[in-house]
Amino acid sequence: MLQRKNLPIVLLLFGAGLILAFKSLGFGLGNGNPPTKYEKILHNVGEMLAEIHYSPKKIDDNFSKEIFKKYLGEKIDDQKNVLLQSDIQQLKKYETKIDDEILGGPVQFVPAVTEIYKKRLPETEEIYKDILSKPFDFTKDETANLNDDKLDYPKTEADRKEAWRKRLKYMALERYYDLLEDREKNKGKENFVVKTDEQLEQEARDRVLKILNRNYDRLKLKVSDDDRFNEFVKTITESMDPHTTFMPPVDKRYFDEEMSGRFYGIGASLREEDGNIKIGSVLPGSPALKSGEISIGDAIIKVAQGPAEPVDLTGYNVQDAVKLIRGKKGTEVRLTLRKTDGSVKAVTLIRDEIVQDETFARSAVINTPKGKLGFIYLPEFYADFDNPKGARCSEDVRKEIIKLKEQKVDGIVMDLRNNGGGSLYDVVQMVGLFIEGGPIVQVKDREGKPQVYYDRDKAVLYDGPLAVMVNEFSASASEIFAAAIQDYDRGVIIGSTSTYGKGTVQRNIGLDKTMGFLDPNSELGTIKLTLQKFYRINGGSTQLRGVASDVNIPDIFEYTKIREKDNPDALAWDEIQKADYNRWKYGLDLNPIRKASAERIKSNALFTTIHNNAEWLAKQSDKMVSLSLKKYQEEQKKNKAIAKQIEQQNKLPHELNVEPLSEDMKRIEAGGDNAKLERYKTWLKNLRNDPYLDEATNVLNDMVTQTNLVYANVNKNQ
Repeated sequence: MLQRKNLPIVLLLFGAGLILAFKSLGFGLGNGNPPTKYEKILHNVGEMLAEIHYSPKKIDDNFSKEIFKKYLGEKIDDQKNVLLQSDIQQLKKYETKIDDEILGGPVQFVPAVTEIYKKRLPETEEIYKDILSKPFDFTKDETANLNDDKLDYPKTEADRKEAWRKRLKYMALERYYDLLEDREKNKGKENFVVKTDEQLEQEARDRVLKILNRNYDRLKLKVSDDDRFNEFVKTITESMDPHTTFMPPVDKRYFDEEMSGRFYGIGASLREEDGNIKIGSVLPGSPALKSGEISIGDAIIKVAQGPAEPVDLTGYNVQDAVKLIRGKKGTEVRLTLRKTDGSVKAVTLIRDEIVQDETFARSAVINTPKGKLGFIYLPEFYADFDNPKGARCSEDVRKEIIKLKEQKVDGIVMDLRNNGGGSLYDVVQMVGLFIEGGPIVQVKDREGKPQVYYDRDKAVLYDGPLAVMVNEFSASASEIFAAAIQDYDRGVIIGSTSTYGKGTVQRNIGLDKTMGFLDPNSELGTIKLTLQKFYRINGGSTQLRGVASDVNIPDIFEYTKIREKDNPDALAWDEIQKADYNRWKYGLDLNPIRKASAERIKSNALFTTIHNNAEWLAKQSDKMVSLSLKKYQEEQKKNKAIAKQIEQQNKLPHELNVEPLSEDMKRIEAGGDNAKLERYKTWLKNLRNDPYLDEATNVLNDMVTQTNLVYANVNKNQ
């Protein structure tokens, strides 16, 4: 199933208007008893949503019903196979009371849900273990609806067991099919043990059982009452709009680390394998390497903060384990490891700074028959807000441009594909590298007062041809950059029909009243709150509509519902008055560029295949599945044929001539991290075989040709 990429929010400094808004909040608790931690969090969040959110929904009985349905159906029991309809009926008394809890009443709904859920969990554990203890009959012609959105809670225990049987049978069928394929492929090979159909069916069930046991270990041992409450608060905040959310303290720290590219930890990457969290790699110079006691393949059994009681990692996923191992610089973390030889060892480490520079901007040179082009990859608009000397993407991109200019490139491709956004300050600075000053973006609050953000530096670092690559996962700050470049006629936007469509601005607000709500690192948690909307300098919002590409390339996800517009809680599109700006004096006529690209794409077999299969992909999540081996095999045959079509044509006839900058390669080689070097080489290899980059270089070369003519004409008339 496709998962929506988490989109970073844009962080801004607090304005005077926001501080005044805080002062106006009473944050009364309604009842006379001292509030619990849960009540403090929920009540503070409720008043912030009502008083400060850009466009809040009314917190009333209708909102309460919405939260009731979403929390139970999306957070607690998304597959509708744990709770019964009688449980939902029992909880119905809270259906119109959640708004009262948010607005000051005692927290009762989540504890009631938890009580029922804890009762049902061991029942369903018994159900799946019983079902998986018996063979499945894959000759029977039956179907299952696995679309969670179209399922209802079972009426009886028998209905629940039948729902489990069908889901487990499909999971086993997938693995049984794979095992049959593997047997057919390897039959006759030396040392390969040929198993019977019955043995393979048993192995398929065993594999499903292992997955379910691991998941239930997580639900029983990892997921706490606090976790269920936190998900409840998230359900409330995210119902206001998709980007308003609640972060417990550990999630807030992890968010800051991802934005800054800097964290304090042990310097080891983790991987999940057979339900264990294992060491995947160890960074040179890190605390893990210096200890001499941590090796690749070691399984981490427990993690302790200094002298505190260790936390058992059974049921933990990699991200949750990472959150435990990271912490403040200079603090102690104790790992209990199961070594590859089976021995158990406790290792004490002191956390130190780790820089994730692989998430920073990087560049390369593309040599084409028509000339030399520069390429800049920017995975996110990162910024280390807590460290004035920390990494900032605008400064890093500036350095990459200078390096490419020294290579005397004829044009630059800026790759913002899959870039979910980040720092507003940096996107303003970055657009300024390409224009002679002027407005970059407009931001409006709930009072309707637009503020224009300007590039006030008249200097232009790079004035040559510019192409910006985007796709449906390019969001927020990426869309501001693309929109500004487009509105100024400064470059050409290349990619899917439109970008993601996130045109809202969030701020991190701590929930600690004693700190005036201005410390974003509250022990109660933090709310990422939508306070403003972005508008292009031409007046249109990037919300919902995103940025339409100047040159469109077929995309496999074109019809898949993954953009902002596909979320029913998304805020609406609108427009305001345009800003005063002057277009780039060397602007190009895009018509011949579009026409030439369209002709190339039309004759490109890969893009034809992608276009034809985009609708097919979008329909895959909506259909019923067959539990018959014969029908499943037929379906897989079709799917494999389509996948093979795409795979065969996904390689360029001739690789692009992509070269790293020698200084970058030397720096990485000198670092002594072989795994990092291999990842860098893989990145270059992927670029050489990227059909989208290939078409972007064709477009950029067409731009270079036209730019030379435009420059000549402009200079002639001056």
